[in-house]
Amino acid sequence: MIRTRSSLSEGSRFRRLGPLVLPGAWGAVAVTWKLGCPLAQQPGLPMRIATSVVFFSVGTGLVLGIRRGLARELERMRAIAHAAQRVLLRPVPPRLDGLVFAAAQLSAARGAEVGGDLYGAAATPFGVRVLMGDARGHGLAALGAVAAVLGSFREAAHDEPELGGVLRRLDRALGRHLRERARDEHPAAGGAEPEHPAAEEFVTVLLLEIRPDGTVYALNCGHPGPYRLAPRVESLPAGDPLPPLGAFPLPAELIPHRCTRLRPGEALLLHTDGAEDARDAAGRFFALDAVLADAVRDAPVSPAAVVRRVHTALLRHTGGRLADDVALLVVRNDRARVPAQPAEPGLRRSRPAPSPR
Repeated sequence: MIRTRSSLSEGSRFRRLGPLVLPGAWGAVAVTWKLGCPLAQQPGLPMRIATSVVFFSVGTGLVLGIRRGLARELERMRAIAHAAQRVLLRPVPPRLDGLVFAAAQLSAARGAEVGGDLYGAAATPFGVRVLMGDARGHGLAALGAVAAVLGSFREAAHDEPELGGVLRRLDRALGRHLRERARDEHPAAGGAEPEHPAAEEFVTVLLLEIRPDGTVYALNCGHPGPYRLAPRVESLPAGDPLPPLGAFPLPAELIPHRCTRLRPGEALLLHTDGAEDARDAAGRFFALDAVLADAVRDAPVSPAAVVRRVHTALLRHTGGRLADDVALLVVRNDRARVPAQPAEPGLRRSRPAPSPR
């Protein structure tokens, strides 16, 4: 038997009202007893106390029933939001083409696991491509831009042979999203001024390509550069910054900048500006480089351990009150060096025969 949407909604409504059935029935009995029972009409302190206890019990039952129903509804909404957020910001695979990954995010919006920050990684025929971005604003309001950029990256990273082509695809996807928002929020569509004008939205992006030999190329659209985690911590330049996506058109020529060569055992940290801009109660900035220097003392560098240590230190520094979303992604080169192989016996260079004396 096929259940229609209306029948499903009616069943859901009855389930929400279920916790109120027993307190409501008890309340009806109490009112009937008060109005219809001659014993309840007798004056005197004992009877007034008994009546007060009965109605207090009814009120308490109703409050507890409503609270229980709201708690169940909230738990269900949290489960739905958690599933939707995991689909939007998929966990980065722990290993991709010989690289080890770890990533995590802290949202400034209470109860949200995904905000305005975004990241992704994909193993492609052109190398492992990594994305870190930050949409204007934070929390759930920035999810539309995040979805547009991430969805485009997951396709373009595999299709575009040049890193600049990937960036242009991201820019076009964000442009379509902003145009659709502008139409939806136009006064002619809704009769009011838009709450978040699409013209003021943009996304900063750091796009990396890690070649098989460990060489790292980058295109940087107004985003903080990466850190190189080796025996010492080094902030890497990511080339001349391009304008953030959505703010201005990209230049005609996009030439990736050669950042570094990631040797086996070395790692990169990508982050959003919420990490370095976080402040404590006294207004002091979070010392990300100092925390990273302490994290790389353990060799080899563990990406998951670095992410945990930075997040713990960040929450301790801010007292758990973040002003902006924070995303971290650590990638370590686990590709082993290939030792030099001896030449084949047939290919060995023969020594010259000794000259006769």
